[in-house]
Amino acid sequence: MKRRSFVKASILTGAASTVLPGITMAANSSKKSGQQLYELRVYTLKTDTQQKLVEDYLQNAAIPALNRLGSNPIGVFTELKPDVQTRIFVLIPYKSADDFLKVQDKLMADSTYLQQASAYLNAPLSAPAYDRIESSLLQAFKDMPKLETPGQQKRIFELRRYESPTEASGKKKIEMFNEAGEIGIFKRLGFKPVFYSETLIGTFRPNLVYMITFDDMDAHDHLWKAFGNDPDWKKISTSPEYPNEIVSHITSTMLVPAGYSQI
Repeated sequence: MKRRSFVKASILTGAASTVLPGITMAANSSKKSGQQLYELRVYTLKTDTQQKLVEDYLQNAAIPALNRLGSNPIGVFTELKPDVQTRIFVLIPYKSADDFLKVQDKLMADSTYLQQASAYLNAPLSAPAYDRIESSLLQAFKDMPKLETPGQQKRIFELRRYESPTEASGKKKIEMFNEAGEIGIFKRLGFKPVFYSETLIGTFRPNLVYMITFDDMDAHDHLWKAFGNDPDWKKISTSPEYPNEIVSHITSTMLVPAGYSQI
């Protein structure tokens, strides 16, 4: 076996053995409830050359190939106000854990994908296509089991992560969204959710991640103010059952969709 092929096979085998134990239970529950799984992939880039290479790969190779495999729609976003390093956020939905586990093998068997992705896959070690990739595997909440698209009009997106100090407290925060009605409040006030999810595999666990979208920053500020003043939210958030301490840290990232993003 050639060295490049051996390394590729080793990486894929190692990845599967790492994630498989963590998603076995998710696979069973997702099949029963219809809850999607999401891969949230974040590319960190150092140069304009890397950004073009990754953007070309996503637009011309990865998204068409993943669509052919049933992952649709796929979202691609950049930060509204980026730091020094550019990051590209990619949201990929899967119908099941089995689809997620088999996707790499299926891509490697797709001759069209391999041809279109050649520059990205075969980037030399002296000029890699990216600095790092960070991936998380997410499971949709039962009260919003499938991703929803807001339409193609110009919008901004907010990606929020709520970290909890313990797994038990993380489950209580998820309960607030589902059983206690937090998702319903968002919808009633006019927020446009894309997805709500629990992180099964990824960094800063336990945490939940969700994405909402707005016309602009004025709409963002107006809706969050309305949410904070909403009587139903005040009732939930002041309940002894859901103390503030069940969330230890919140991260908010404002995003804009790429021109070829399907979300």
